[in-house]
Amino acid sequence: MSKLFIVPTPIGNLEDITLRALKVLETVDIILAEDTRQTSKLLKHYNINTPCRSFHMHNEHRLAESVAKDLSASDQVFALVSDAGTPGISDPAYLLINKCLELGVKIECLPGATAFVPALIESGLPSDAFLFLGFLPHQKGRTRILNELKDESRTLIFYESPYRILKTLSQFCEIFGYDRIAAVSRELTKIYAETTRATLAELLEIYKLKNIKGEFVIVVNGEK
Repeated sequence: MSKLFIVPTPIGNLEDITLRALKVLETVDIILAEDTRQTSKLLKHYNINTPCRSFHMHNEHRLAESVAKDLSASDQVFALVSDAGTPGISDPAYLLINKCLELGVKIECLPGATAFVPALIESGLPSDAFLFLGFLPHQKGRTRILNELKDESRTLIFYESPYRILKTLSQFCEIFGYDRIAAVSRELTKIYAETTRATLAELLEIYKLKNIKGEFVIVVNGEK
């Protein structure tokens, strides 16, 4: 029976991949990779020679249906990976998974790495109830979304790039309040990983003075 495995990959430290994930990547027929160059580094590190195909946000609308049809018409097994973390969490997967389900292809998602979980735990903010928002829109709808969230009591979790971290922290100050407690995690699991907890105003000043690099997770305390 054809099958699509969703395989989480390390967000930084290559040793964070599971033994089961390695076995799946070694035994499937094809790996669908967000960036084949990035995935090849992981495969080479573990001496895995499975062929890769490109599958990313710029071609998923065009390829999702054809890939699903290829699977449904065969007994092949594919794996889908992103550059880091779990496919479907701010990375391509949703369209392909739904096309596969429509055509009767079995889906199995392996447990594994995703950046927001360690960021949430390291923040020390309430983790019993939280709202994961991923990346905010760059422009359209951004302010509206934040205004809708300002009275949210659950812990809020966002992803952000180094190019917009200062803009985002500034907007959070204006909408959520300068004294709202938050935590910023950067380069999780890597050599220079750090999590800084402070008020939003303090975090903004801290990152104005830093050489900003890497991907960020921002965890914001809910309104009490």
